[in-house]
Amino acid sequence: MAAGLVMREAHFPGRAPVDAYGDGGFRFAEMSHRGSILCLPSGIYGWEPADPLALTPADFAKLLAEADKVEILLVGTGRELRPLPADLRAALKEARISADPMSTGAAVRTYNVLLAEDRAVAAAFIAVD
Repeated sequence: MAAGLVMREAHFPGRAPVDAYGDGGFRFAEMSHRGSILCLPSGIYGWEPADPLALTPADFAKLLAEADKVEILLVGTGRELRPLPADLRAALKEARISADPMSTGAAVRTYNVLLAEDRAVAAAFIAVD
């Protein structure tokens, strides 16, 4: 007999374009996810930065663990462009990752193009309503 409901970390084990975004989530690989996501070479993960308005290096620990497979990071900062904090920019620079913040919509579109070109791209998308 099962011990009850088991909650697992949201994870899609592969790379896939993002088909849609909005209403607080994303659609990809014929699935949907409510909340923000982190798209890495190892897959797409549910992502919950501590404060979406003040991103930190700790929010990108999974990305930094895969830094050798990533050249470009697109950061969808929500409806509006927000600059990345200096400590995060420094951590990404040290890992040799070029980071480009932009609105989530622009980041999704750019990610899909770079993914189709088979580029070494990762993305962090903050969900928008």
